[in-house]
Amino acid sequence: MSSLRSTNASSKRYTKPANDDSEVLGQWGRAWEVDWFSLASILFLLAFAPFIVFYFVMSCDQYQCALTGPLLDVYTGKSSLLDIWNRAPSFSLSAATIYAIWVIFQVLLYVFVSDVCHKFLPGYAGGVQEGAHTPAGTVNKYQVNGLQAWIITHGIWLANANYFHWFSPTVIFDNWIPLLWCANILGYSVSIFAMVKAYLFPSSAKDCKFTGNFFYDFMMGIEFNPRIGKWFDFKLFFNGRPGIIAWTLINLSCAAKQKEVYGYVTNSMILVNVLQAMYVLDFFWNEAWYLKTIDICHDHFGWYLGWGDCVWLPYLYTLQGLYLVYNPVQLSTAGSIAILLFGLTGYYIFRMTNHQKDLFRRTDGNCRIWGKKPTYIECSYTSVDGKKHHSKLLTSGFWGLARHFNYTGDLMGSLSYCLTCGFQHILPYFYIVYMTILLVHRCIRDEHRCRSKYGKEWKWYTDAVPYRILPAIF
Repeated sequence: MSSLRSTNASSKRYTKPANDDSEVLGQWGRAWEVDWFSLASILFLLAFAPFIVFYFVMSCDQYQCALTGPLLDVYTGKSSLLDIWNRAPSFSLSAATIYAIWVIFQVLLYVFVSDVCHKFLPGYAGGVQEGAHTPAGTVNKYQVNGLQAWIITHGIWLANANYFHWFSPTVIFDNWIPLLWCANILGYSVSIFAMVKAYLFPSSAKDCKFTGNFFYDFMMGIEFNPRIGKWFDFKLFFNGRPGIIAWTLINLSCAAKQKEVYGYVTNSMILVNVLQAMYVLDFFWNEAWYLKTIDICHDHFGWYLGWGDCVWLPYLYTLQGLYLVYNPVQLSTAGSIAILLFGLTGYYIFRMTNHQKDLFRRTDGNCRIWGKKPTYIECSYTSVDGKKHHSKLLTSGFWGLARHFNYTGDLMGSLSYCLTCGFQHILPYFYIVYMTILLVHRCIRDEHRCRSKYGKEWKWYTDAVPYRILPAIF
């Protein structure tokens, strides 16, 4: 293993061993071949994920968010599966109209309203931004205007709630299950379209990956960056809009419903709205940085992102607000402060960890992290066009504690959302369980790609930073 050495530059780096000239540079991207475990996991998700979402939402609608309620009713014979299904609100034209207006409005804001926020908000990077190199060596340009779309959308929402009264602020909650059917229609439609497009008219044929397995290609996607026209990028739109912009609107609608039903809004509901709005605003403030993350840089666009962003994200990431409508929780002052501080600490770790990496990238290592010159490992890789590229893997600051220490902060924030709901039911805690599985899986998946991308240099990095998420534990 190479050792850490000082250089004449302002940073430090790991140098290659002299006997490593024969190294073959790795490639990156999702798998070309499918192993049996991946295929089994994909078939399970395709078959059951839509029913999991329905089960959670139905449990709140019919059983006050008690997840065991439907199972006990079926087991004891009080209700059949058909009874439960028939009690659920069905698809409605009014819900379809609401959803169509919502999606079309977000498309218009994304494609036709150029960003102006970057012109007067110091430190915000909006407007036309470049993404990372794709596996084929392409560098796509993006119209980054998510923060502006969020501000416009919420400005209209608040103006309506306080002045115009065009629609009830509880409209989302009141149509929650009918809207679920609409979201599923969009999620499946865009996923099928993306697969057909990959075969017939891909945006970049060199960035497509075909495994020959229909289910894997449908789930994980074939095209890397499917686009329509110059600016409509499927990955950026569906990752950020309509799901994440809707996230804070859904919470506001739940708070409005709580006020309508009980005459007040609990401090737990306020905490959920504040903590999750903080995460959403952070996402859009750093949308340009997001272009360099795993979702954009490595994932292809298929059902995993298309349906997941339309259905899984808005319906399961907002379970805390939904739960608190059916089970209002008034926390003690000490409990509220403790949860808020825990959530803020998690956010600080999440944001500062990402800030350190961003600072390191922007300055090419010519910066100071925790008051010191940063250390790093210098790596290289090739794209499919044969061009050689160079990267630096940071080993200082939070990135010296664990290779994905930003996930530690993310998990702390996720747990804080759940804690606002107390401990009477397990449903609100699905989020922290899911996020733990998601981030651990993403961590392993990302490291598998990096090992393929960087080859032996990745081994030097893992020797320098041995832990993945929790120092001394994992």
